[in-house]
Amino acid sequence: MANSKRLIAYFSRKGSNYVGGSIVNLPIGNTEVIAKKIQEITESDMFQIETVKSYPKDYTETTNVAQEEKRANARPELTEIVDDMDSYDVIYIGYPNWWGTMPMAVFTFLDSYDFSGKTIIPYCTHEGSGMGSSERDIKKLCPNAKVLSGLAIIGGSVARADRDVANWLSSIALPRSFES
Repeated sequence: MANSKRLIAYFSRKGSNYVGGSIVNLPIGNTEVIAKKIQEITESDMFQIETVKSYPKDYTETTNVAQEEKRANARPELTEIVDDMDSYDVIYIGYPNWWGTMPMAVFTFLDSYDFSGKTIIPYCTHEGSGMGSSERDIKKLCPNAKVLSGLAIIGGSVARADRDVANWLSSIALPRSFES
């Protein structure tokens, strides 16, 4: 990765997804769509959080696995790590809202590093449940990080979210030292 001070780490699920009341096949997951919009504006590095064991292709089966992982407080193994996490000051963390919070793979990611002194900026995609408890959960997992207010985007509207993303990023008002 480049020597940027910002990283967009995201978990996204393409394929069979619930969007606007129907199951649809997404060529790119909603959270990845937003990650790319953030990247266009911030020129941050990107890192996709992926699990060693893939989730089922069927949407309903995936929700059942996700619910069981949450119930067990599981930490699914990830395929890769960020080698140079210490070089990042700001981490945008993106995920779909699964069962009222982040997928457990994002918990694994946050448990894998020391975020002391870093700024974490969450965002999620959802179909009506907003951020859920994810901001609180991030603060518990990363007590020595500064966690800014997140952005919740309805999954079915990600293609039209450019203005929402831009307005949110400008409202964050990061210190000048973080700007490119």
